[in-house]
Amino acid sequence: MSSDYGYVGIKLHEPPTRQWLSRLHIDLPLLAGLLMLAGAAAVILYSAGGQKLDVLIRQGTRLGLAMVVMFTFAQIHPRHFRMYSPALYLLGVLLLTAVLLIGETSLGATRWLNLGIVRFQPSEMCKLSMPMMIAWYLAAHPLPPKFRHVVAAGILILVPTAMIAKQPDLGTAFLVGVAGAAVLFLSGMSWRLILGLAVIGAALLPVGWHFMHDYQRDRVLMFLNPEADPLGRGYHIIQSKIAIGSGGIYGKGWLRGTQSHLEFLPERSTDFIFAVFAEEFGLLGCLGLLGIYLFILGRCFAIVVQAQDSYSRLLSGALTVTFFVYVFVNVGMVIGILPVVGVPLPLVSYGGTSMVTLLAGFGILMSIHTHRKHLPR
Repeated sequence: MSSDYGYVGIKLHEPPTRQWLSRLHIDLPLLAGLLMLAGAAAVILYSAGGQKLDVLIRQGTRLGLAMVVMFTFAQIHPRHFRMYSPALYLLGVLLLTAVLLIGETSLGATRWLNLGIVRFQPSEMCKLSMPMMIAWYLAAHPLPPKFRHVVAAGILILVPTAMIAKQPDLGTAFLVGVAGAAVLFLSGMSWRLILGLAVIGAALLPVGWHFMHDYQRDRVLMFLNPEADPLGRGYHIIQSKIAIGSGGIYGKGWLRGTQSHLEFLPERSTDFIFAVFAEEFGLLGCLGLLGIYLFILGRCFAIVVQAQDSYSRLLSGALTVTFFVYVFVNVGMVIGILPVVGVPLPLVSYGGTSMVTLLAGFGILMSIHTHRKHLPR
């Protein structure tokens, strides 16, 4: 006999545990993957952080806050995300404008707003508001999008991306741009149009090079030939490669990494934490860690496939692609196949701002999945 399951996705024949999770809008497989990743992060962060418990406690506190944000976002119906997408995008642009005018400057970069009570980085907000806005705009028109809609979406992407690059923060600007471009790609653009945009982008590379800061150009040059300055600008990547290579297949063992514990490897608990993991756990350990990431990505793509409207599919797809790019860029720069751009290894590197943003994105994915409308059988 058929039953009306409503919008919360609870089936009458489901076991009580699954019904309870459905009521809380928690996707168990995705949550399990995130908890496995958090466990692996705690193990390697304890080693990379100098075996200091206070480092784990601070990171655990941030993880707890990020989990609260994720569960909160999961309770919000996707129609509300869609409704407020333009307002959130506009708020993000206004905050970025405020950063350029009155933002705090630290280490030569102006990225923060200090409101007295809280000090935060508005560019992190754009990692969510950008794909939400582009998904909202494209979902309001027939798909695949026409050329004029692609141009309009491109302008929406360019404005906050350029403002973030101006701070300067190329790593975040790249991720925000990718989040918006992912929506465009998933909307079904023709390959001819994609190829044309790629050609235009390649032609603009010399212009981008002209506007880059000296240290940003140095990063690109050191990526091409780090041995040109082994004790200076190429030091990071050379030490990272040594750490990864010395781990071999099985690794040196937990807490036994020499490159990290003898402080040869800079930024070992943040940007280069994957090198610490590779040295201590070897190739097999790295495959296990990447396997967890693949499990999370697989579950996210399953949510994308099951999304029931254009906005939800585009937004969930863009969030999934952005998470993949996080992993790909960090691992790529650590092993030397990409320039160093300051992108952390998601949910593993020490730090709280990107963790909150990432788990908020996973909360949106859970909301999209658990608020589906189940039709009677």
